[in-house]
Amino acid sequence: LRAFAFLTDERRRLGEASIPRSVLERGFDFEGTRVPLIGPQGIFKPAILPEVPLTITTVPPVEHRERPYDDGFIEGGFLRYRYRGTDPHHRDNVGLRTAMQRQTPLIYLHGIVQGLYEAAWPVFIVEDHPDTLSFVVAIDDQVGAPAAWQVNDPAALTARRQYVTAVVRQRLHQR
Repeated sequence: LRAFAFLTDERRRLGEASIPRSVLERGFDFEGTRVPLIGPQGIFKPAILPEVPLTITTVPPVEHRERPYDDGFIEGGFLRYRYRGTDPHHRDNVGLRTAMQRQTPLIYLHGIVQGLYEAAWPVFIVEDHPDTLSFVVAIDDQVGAPAAWQVNDPAALTARRQYVTAVVRQRLHQR
């Protein structure tokens, strides 16, 4: 929740501007410990967290270079996020699987251009597909959180997350 508050403050400070990587690398202080929000790998778990990552990142496009992973939006309105590497048992993939099982909210950082990112939160891992080495990610609404994250009606939860993910997708493509 402290990471979400940090991003909310940064969004207010920056307005419509994307968040610089340097701000995400610097992060915030939590009980005397600096907590960065981004690292060299796409699935990032700061040292303060024992098991579950804090952020997942899709790198920005670089002209004449393929992205290392083909993350992207899929039919049904959600985001497909690729495993780290090809080992379903890699610690980063296990961390995301744990986040899915616990329904731990994460942050999605979408690279716009080199050094600038759009942040979406809370996001949830909703499916694991070892056969395609990918997870399905749903973006949820910040309003009413965290009470809204615990809904007794799975169909309503899925519909809300599909809608919010579609809105974020449109915002990202406009960038």
